Amino acid sequence: MGGRFALMWSGGKDSALALDRARRAGMEVTRLLTFYDSATQRVRFHATRVEMLEAQAAAVGIGLRATPTTWADMEANLRLELASLHEEGFTGVVFGDIHLADVRAWYEDRVRASGLEHIEPIWGEPPALLLAEFISSGGRAVITCVDLAKLDEAWLGRIIGEGFASEIEAAGVDPCGENGEYHSFAFAGPVFKTPLPWMAGARRLDSGFAQLDLTEGRPVAPISATPATRGRPRASR
Repeated sequence: MGGRFALMWSGGKDSALALDRARRAGMEVTRLLTFYDSATQRVRFHATRVEMLEAQAAAVGIGLRATPTTWADMEANLRLELASLHEEGFTGVVFGDIHLADVRAWYEDRVRASGLEHIEPIWGEPPALLLAEFISSGGRAVITCVDLAKLDEAWLGRIIGEGFASEIEAAGVDPCGENGEYHSFAFAGPVFKTPLPWMAGARRLDSGFAQLDLTEGRPVAPISATPATRGRPRASR
């Protein structure tokens, strides 16, 4: 597909897979877009510090446009960013949605109203197959947030890698966490020029969610699905 594209980047595995799919389809993705909470300096839901997304973007090799916002101002800020992309000559925006139709429609209406194409490379595909594709391609991510009504706090820090698919299937939730069961931070895989080192920090509880803080740190061996210790998962499975 011709032209330049931006990609909505949460920092999680689905964003990374969508970017990989877009590149393999011949799309030129030259910007990552992130909106983060202006009060906490973290990405909503994923609870990832914005500086970690900046580190991700550097490891991927694509510039990041990170916009602070309140939830109330999200739509206005999104429209401003979309208008800017259109003025700069971008063709469209890529998303990593899977099957939440209301979320897709909300973004698609606003993207198209701005004169941009709305692209969904992984839309409508079975989550189990998408998870398997991410892992088999060498993609690795760490769980940074869980909904405690669906998963317990022990899932925080687990590596999405070999063996993870069977574990999440046994938990009886959406394999990709598409219903908010969990959120992740990608740190290795085909979209990265080099794996991103990180360390696991403090855990906290927030309105029924358990969250794990991440900071840059020593290189991580992206092979385990066991709980992480200071960003260094055990190799045994």
